[in-house]
Amino acid sequence: MAITHATDQTFLNETNDGVVLVDFWAPWCGPCKMIAPVLEELDADMGDKVKIVKVDVDENQETAGKFGVMSIPTLLVLKDGEVVDKAVGYQPKEALAEVLNKHV
Repeated sequence: MAITHATDQTFLNETNDGVVLVDFWAPWCGPCKMIAPVLEELDADMGDKVKIVKVDVDENQETAGKFGVMSIPTLLVLKDGEVVDKAVGYQPKEALAEVLNKHV
């Protein structure tokens, strides 16, 4: 499954079904750039079990505010639209896979 980019308008549709890893990020954020290839690898490894959605906090402040995102990257795991896990800052692939596997 390809990584999807969500906006304030599309966020609910993108995250209301199944297990979704949401990456709150910004183009100027160094750790966000570091985690991008990790997310690509996770997407390839997890296939259809997990959907990955990226939200640019500069362009989608409403959604970032709704989830209380104060620092980026913030990674939320949603299951059927409800937050079930959270990580802040760069995470290695193994750590993210472990978190996701608890919910699939």
